[in-house]
Amino acid sequence: MSSHDTYRAARDLMLSDPDAFAWPSFGSSFNWAHDWFDVVAEGNTTTALHIVEEDGSERAYSYDEVRRRSNRVARWLAGHGVGRGDSVMIMLGNQAELWESMLAVMKLGAVIMPTTTALGPADLADRLERGSVRHVIARVEDAGKFAEGPVVISVGGTAEGWLDYADTSQASDDPLPHPRTAPDDRLLLYFTSGTTSRPKLVEHTQVSYPVGHLTTMHWIGVQPGDVHLNISSPGWAKHAWSCFFAPWIAEATIFVYNYARFDAAALLGQIREKGVTTFCAPPTVWRMLIKADLSGGPGGLREVVAAGEPLNPEVVEQVQKQWGLTIRDGFGQTETTLSVGNVPGAPVKLGSMGRPLRGVPIVLVDPITGERADEGEICIDLGQRPMSLMVGYHGDEERNAEAMAGGYYHTGDIASRDEDGYLFYIGRTDDVFKASDYKISPFELESVLIEHPAVTEAAVVPAPDELRLAVPKAYVALSPGWEPSRETALEILKHARENLAPFQRIRRLEFYELPKTVSGKIRRVDLRTREEEGGAGTGEWRDDQFPELRR
Repeated sequence: MSSHDTYRAARDLMLSDPDAFAWPSFGSSFNWAHDWFDVVAEGNTTTALHIVEEDGSERAYSYDEVRRRSNRVARWLAGHGVGRGDSVMIMLGNQAELWESMLAVMKLGAVIMPTTTALGPADLADRLERGSVRHVIARVEDAGKFAEGPVVISVGGTAEGWLDYADTSQASDDPLPHPRTAPDDRLLLYFTSGTTSRPKLVEHTQVSYPVGHLTTMHWIGVQPGDVHLNISSPGWAKHAWSCFFAPWIAEATIFVYNYARFDAAALLGQIREKGVTTFCAPPTVWRMLIKADLSGGPGGLREVVAAGEPLNPEVVEQVQKQWGLTIRDGFGQTETTLSVGNVPGAPVKLGSMGRPLRGVPIVLVDPITGERADEGEICIDLGQRPMSLMVGYHGDEERNAEAMAGGYYHTGDIASRDEDGYLFYIGRTDDVFKASDYKISPFELESVLIEHPAVTEAAVVPAPDELRLAVPKAYVALSPGWEPSRETALEILKHARENLAPFQRIRRLEFYELPKTVSGKIRRVDLRTREEEGGAGTGEWRDDQFPELRR
């Protein structure tokens, strides 16, 4: 059986009978761009990629057109020295060149290092060095961020000393020879978002993402012929998850609404107008959407999912009430594909991230005893190592040893498991804390806080306290129309008191612009440090300042 036939059989089994799925086995070579995409794409006039700009202009590309365009890019890159095993940094926005260059690099057997355009010169210099980058493909407006070193290629115009990506159009679109990449050869180098420490450099193989994302496809529920929209910025792993691999594995259309500033009404309009059938967004976006007007309905949406951060129950309830659709939560990391999720057709328990996906041996391990438990760190059993797990952290043996200790891959996230095998998120190992000797899960408290209309986002951290050693403090980002006043603070604290157990009581509250990573995740570590250093601002409110709360 050819590599394509093996891959298709696994894909079709995941679509038709996921309970029977098992990871496929390939021979001495596999290359997703050659063995899957090009075979599917040749002569295929179905839309593979549809990009709508904020000004309303749009462009659609068929599968065959993307195949031919990526062939030209690959041949041109080869002519400028890109070869098998070379690291190529791709730093582009949501533009056709991003998709075709990723395929082109893959077709040459080279290594893709996706990078966000938001980085500055210092971060880029660090990544170029750690990734041993030899070529860079970047927007012309970012040319000034790069010093001398790698071969640089500009997209969207010319820059002094740079090669012009536009010249790829002159290359032949004939098929390229298969690079004979082995399944365990390096394909991707991804930096993590760095919520608690220096970003890690994650290494994936020719199969860990291209084959591993069969689980992601299953969780999303995307099927052949669907139109899939995922809200994610290029350069981060989630973009590869469901703006690249999962939809094209399913032979669906990738739809992109390329906005500069988020506008909930405009996004909802595009979903309805363009016939989007499957939609994935991080909880931050979902929280913004439920604050908007959902009365226009979901259009043609059939499946709605969320990943990237824990999903608050309030968001699920609001969308269910207004659209009749249930947002299905899922859990994965840059280091993995989708590992735990609420899959299509399965009962959803409010507040649960779902159950382990087929082929991913998830266990909970007590961080203190190292024994398996019903509450503990989410781990992957390396004795049944799934194809979807990373090779490791590139060039960082100390972190590898820590992450793979005791025969498990340690995610750093804590959850509990109920009698039906559903997992409920508690928090990052670094985020869970004790107050008055009670264990506090920031996620539980934050989920209650965002139920209040004044709260768009919240982050709960421990604040030092002479009596209790630590008390829960909420940093709150307000919704439009609300003032950071005493009255607002009182309303939020009353709401929290009415909906939380006494030991979970929010004792302090501060209106604050939440610090975030480049990828948009809240950096609670910065807030914890601020508290430890006594940095609370004049805008902090304490529950003992409100006689009304003592009634």
